[in-house]
Amino acid sequence: MAFLSSRRKRARLAPELDDQDLGKLLKSLVATARTGTIATTELCVAQMSRLLEQDPGDWDRRTHRIDVLAGYLAGSHLSRSWVTREPRSADALVLHAWTQVAQARAQGRLEDPAGTIDTCLRAAELAPEDPTPWVALLAVARLERREQSQVFGVWNEILARDRWNREAYLSMLNYLSPQEAGSRVQILEFVDALRARMPANAPCVATELSAQILHYHAILDRGGFEALVARNHWSQEMAAQALDRAAHTWSQAGFLRHAKALADLNLLAYALMAADRRGEARSVFEAVGGIVTAWPWRTGGDPVTEFDETRQKATMGQ
Repeated sequence: MAFLSSRRKRARLAPELDDQDLGKLLKSLVATARTGTIATTELCVAQMSRLLEQDPGDWDRRTHRIDVLAGYLAGSHLSRSWVTREPRSADALVLHAWTQVAQARAQGRLEDPAGTIDTCLRAAELAPEDPTPWVALLAVARLERREQSQVFGVWNEILARDRWNREAYLSMLNYLSPQEAGSRVQILEFVDALRARMPANAPCVATELSAQILHYHAILDRGGFEALVARNHWSQEMAAQALDRAAHTWSQAGFLRHAKALADLNLLAYALMAADRRGEARSVFEAVGGIVTAWPWRTGGDPVTEFDETRQKATMGQ
């Protein structure tokens, strides 16, 4: 992770974050997939296959790569083409399931829930140690508004394979929110239980701060007087302590090592500025190095613009 001055690093939206191999693949997919010929489809499939074969057993890196690829492939034919060519490839199946989930998030519904579930289960059968089919299945359960008993069954399958899977914890955080199937109390219990046993630099370390940002956004969404004084949220004990814990460690060189560390630093920079802790935010912006994530910056406008404007306020001390 480059700790260069935020003034010298041009901000850009980069879902691959600092994963250079993934970034190269995304550029190649954009360049070759437009033609739609059999040759280019085979080339794209081969490139994706090679990337997902890297780092076997690194479930954190694998989850990140599949998540980002699925976002790029939503609406394209590539993941289905790969499954058609290699119907017993766990990589092809899980990527296709994640792609269907990504498309459903954009459209608001799954086109074929039973088919997506079957794809997840086939991938899980072919790669029983891999958590990513179960993470995809958890996303399907959320989209389908399944009962908590079913969702927690899938959740336990993930934990048995990857105890600190970042995507799974954030997915459960959203599922347990009042906006989906839970309550504020369930969110607090979930976060408290995690914090009691989680390593300080686990891949899911941002779960607690994410919960506070989600609640902060909920306050802003109410509008009126509550939105005007929403900044007071960060002075409340739980929010302030969550922000303190992150601010004291995350931006230290080498502390966060997981695949989406830069995404978590984006969360921290955002929260520090929301709390008007600009001096602390400066070093976090430097650690981010100009790499922007859509959330939490996309709150109605362009995330890069919002990131840049907020970073300028921090660096200029305005």
